[in-house]
Amino acid sequence: MRKSLLAACSLMLALVTVTSAYTYFRLASSGEKMTASAGALVESLDAVQRKTMLYPYQAEQRLGWHFIPKDERKGLQMKFMTSQQREMTHALLKSALSQVGYDKTTGIISLEALLKHVQKSGPIRDTERYYVTIFGEPKEGSRWGLSFEGHHLSLNFVVEGDQVVSSTPQFFATNPAVVKQSVLEGYPKGMAVLRDEEALGFELANSLSAEQKEVAVIADKCPSEIRNAGEPHPPQTAPEGIAFEKLTADQQATLKKLIDVYVSAMPADVAAKRYADLEAAGWNNIHFAWAGGYKDGIPHYYRVQGKTFLIEFVNAQPDVSGNPANHIHCVWRDMRGDFALEAK
Repeated sequence: MRKSLLAACSLMLALVTVTSAYTYFRLASSGEKMTASAGALVESLDAVQRKTMLYPYQAEQRLGWHFIPKDERKGLQMKFMTSQQREMTHALLKSALSQVGYDKTTGIISLEALLKHVQKSGPIRDTERYYVTIFGEPKEGSRWGLSFEGHHLSLNFVVEGDQVVSSTPQFFATNPAVVKQSVLEGYPKGMAVLRDEEALGFELANSLSAEQKEVAVIADKCPSEIRNAGEPHPPQTAPEGIAFEKLTADQQATLKKLIDVYVSAMPADVAAKRYADLEAAGWNNIHFAWAGGYKDGIPHYYRVQGKTFLIEFVNAQPDVSGNPANHIHCVWRDMRGDFALEAK
């Protein structure tokens, strides 16, 4: 009798352990982490803050995004949050991004202090001039959206249940791309928040043979900006440039590293879904295109396009000190539709 009771207790303990492990696994998904973090932030808001931050899921503002300096944006500015709410906002960002993505985000925000120190006139520069907007209700089983945006940042998400069903547009930018001279403590010479995005692009472009460049180079002159900036849908043009299968093994490896730089900004489960979709669509359907110069200081641009995604990178503008081509804009978009929409 005693042995039977002990066996039953052991079985129950095992079931509880398995159930707890399953629950932990589910709670560890990015969607559930984001919902919990966003829900806590919403609960902390007063009436005025709620009116500023919260919109219906179907609000047209959900599809509005941009990265230029603006006098006003949708959402609640971090400046008008309590210190605890700012901590909650950072917890929400950490749930929505990988550590790599979070570090890039905070690095880009920190550059506002350097811009403020260097520029003589121009737009307002403020590390707290970043805005949080929540669309719908972040609660278990719901569909809701998140925008975190300000100068040189636009991060957009849709969560449904425990899944992140959309994480685009994902826009990062830096001015300066590389700190050329240390003029403020905390910003050493050579600092480059988006170093890999640029370095791997140069590496691949400079490895191309003359014959490969005939296909890969789509223009001698660098465009001034990424396409469809601020538009709710990515451009639906056919891919240009050189196909993955026309690259050497080493070049293919470099292109994979470049793609990973953009994918790795997302948490592991979101990144894994991006890769699964990419691979199902086929590596040989991915093209790399280049325009402009092949070294620092000369405007340059690249595009990586597959059936499921689009990367665009442009470094055409001078930095705040006037150094040429030292100002990066880059984006990852979903060719099937940003914002969990159908592409048009």
